Amino acid sequence: MPFSTEPAYTHGSAPVQGARTAVLYCNLGTPDAPTAPALRRYLAEFLGDHRVVEIPKPIWWLILHGIILRVRPKKSAAKYASIWTAQGSPLKVWTAAQADRLGDALRQRGHQVQVRYAMRYGNPSIASQIDELKGQGIERVLVVPAYPQYSGTTTASVFDAVHAWALKARRLPEWRFVNHYHDQAGYIAALARTVREHWQAHGQPEQLVMSFHGVPARTLSLGDPYHCECHKTARLLAEALDLPKDRYKVTFQSRFGKAKWLEPYTEPTLVAMAQAGVKRVDVICPGFTADCLETLEEISDEAREAFMHAGGEQFHYIPCLNDHPAWISALADLCEQHLAGWDTRSAPDQQALARSRDAAQALGAAQ
Repeated sequence: MPFSTEPAYTHGSAPVQGARTAVLYCNLGTPDAPTAPALRRYLAEFLGDHRVVEIPKPIWWLILHGIILRVRPKKSAAKYASIWTAQGSPLKVWTAAQADRLGDALRQRGHQVQVRYAMRYGNPSIASQIDELKGQGIERVLVVPAYPQYSGTTTASVFDAVHAWALKARRLPEWRFVNHYHDQAGYIAALARTVREHWQAHGQPEQLVMSFHGVPARTLSLGDPYHCECHKTARLLAEALDLPKDRYKVTFQSRFGKAKWLEPYTEPTLVAMAQAGVKRVDVICPGFTADCLETLEEISDEAREAFMHAGGEQFHYIPCLNDHPAWISALADLCEQHLAGWDTRSAPDQQALARSRDAAQALGAAQ
């Protein structure tokens, strides 16, 4: 595989932004617009990832391009249009805000780091962001997925994208990857705080439903820890809220296709609860750090309608962490932990850089 063309290396040069270290905060992705053509491009990339759909490629290619991409983009575009904002996709808006506030928080703690966000599918792509960071002189990159619970379908796919970029590059930065933080104290505390704040304003429900994104059930037997990490997050959040086991339920949403996925499924569970006489439920989605289609349309809209139609009387959706100060603080704590050992507090020594450049040129370097 040929290497991509790279900017010439300049000896003794200072990074453009004054920092040699960057944090790359990666979320799943979003279409560029709530239109069928934009959804077709996005879904082709997303559903074409072998981490997302583990069906033999030739068979899946025929299904994806012969059926799904002919039908689903128009339907998905309508769903996205229902949640689209003047600033764009909620997922992109919140992810950008999280990256901005994380950068501010780290700088306030004395770290000289750049923080950028990227999308695994769609824009800005992981490759484009790494290209820009490298061009600015960044030499160390901490990759932080926006997924608290590890899954091969999400976290591993982010690492795939980074490694795909690296396969085409000659001079690589140092890498560090955060695998998961499903039980990080700050993350759990931030979740608990958002729930308490909601309860202070609206009172408590009969049941708190913790809805996580689903994955095929077979991934559990294949060694994916996602199911276990979701349940641990739920247990820790319930403990932080002093909720007994009979006051909360763990469910899984966003099932795709006919295969069995992790159970119980969110919407059928809510319907059964309403039919059993539960009048009020609150739903939180701890696996999503930013509100998106799956939380705003699938839960706050579709699941609400199903619960109310089945006899429920009050349905409250508790928003994602988004840019809540407690979450930004927890995210900064997580980054500090994984940045340990890298010098992120010293400004480049201009005299030392000049000496390095002079020494390199004395040995024959062109720059």
